[in-house]
Amino acid sequence: GRLREELSQRQVALNQDAVEAVEKQAALRREAEELKVEMEVLYRKRVEQEGSLAGLRERFEESRQEIERREGELKQLRSKAQELREGLASRQMQSRELQLEIEHMQQAFLDRHRIDLTDPEVADSFDAAFDEVAAVERRDYLQKRIDDIGEVNLMAIDEFQELEERYNFLSEQQEDLQTSLEGLQAAISKINRTTRKRFRETFDLVNERFRVLFPQLFNGGQAELVLTDENDLLETGIEVVAQPPGKKLQNVTLLSGGEKALTAVAMIFSIFQIKPSPFCLLDEVDAPLDDANIGRFNEIVATMAKTSQFIIITHNKRTMEIADNLYGITMEEPGMSKLVSVCMKEVA
Repeated sequence: GRLREELSQRQVALNQDAVEAVEKQAALRREAEELKVEMEVLYRKRVEQEGSLAGLRERFEESRQEIERREGELKQLRSKAQELREGLASRQMQSRELQLEIEHMQQAFLDRHRIDLTDPEVADSFDAAFDEVAAVERRDYLQKRIDDIGEVNLMAIDEFQELEERYNFLSEQQEDLQTSLEGLQAAISKINRTTRKRFRETFDLVNERFRVLFPQLFNGGQAELVLTDENDLLETGIEVVAQPPGKKLQNVTLLSGGEKALTAVAMIFSIFQIKPSPFCLLDEVDAPLDDANIGRFNEIVATMAKTSQFIIITHNKRTMEIADNLYGITMEEPGMSKLVSVCMKEVA
């Protein structure tokens, strides 16, 4: 009767533990889903913003090239307009000089001969003495000087104003694109900072646990995780450097098969302990381990089994001894498999 009562109490306690484990499992699953959704959102946002940034850069480059081309045209038109202004000013100056020269000659003629050439009657009196050849030569000379000045483009000012308006419009577009580009770059920088921070924090936590678990599994020695590029956390790789007892510090690729397996177990358990899941499935990870390493492996599994459920596929008897329940597959009849289960506590 007493034994049955104790068994009943233990059953109640186990049921309560099972309920708590299920609740904790559900909570951890929800947290994992939330983190997964958050990472997916961040990733999509980063991809979208990188795509937008590429488009804006292309538009920015096209606008920049268009502005440079328009600036070249504007520079040429300004130069031509300046030449025209200078030519017009020169022609006006020549016209003024000729006018002054005529006025000077008229005044000199008036002073010397007392004859006013501006008087129409006096002008008519000189018609008989008009030298046509000299006048033609004078006309040709003046025409040549006019031709040397060149034609005046009366539309140059309007063209200049149109190009100036176009230049101002493109400059405003360039400023808008630059502002958008800076905004996208700021958003990407923020995402990169968050990613670097989370990666660094997780890496440091895993590395700390790895330094503790490695000597526990190897009964000594030391190991750590090393970043291949400390300055670029978004692109860096991770190397495992280990020193089993009695050996020198070396890359994990130079270790024996059993040492690699045990180092991998330490690495997996380090990551698992940072964010434990409701259960962990291990498929013959103890196969390469000798008896001494099996014992230390089982001790760590037994400790971690207090917070998570472990499902282990193994052929090692010592690993089976730490299990609460054993499940085996047998074939009593050809072509028909049978599941056999044993509760170790009941057997004990």
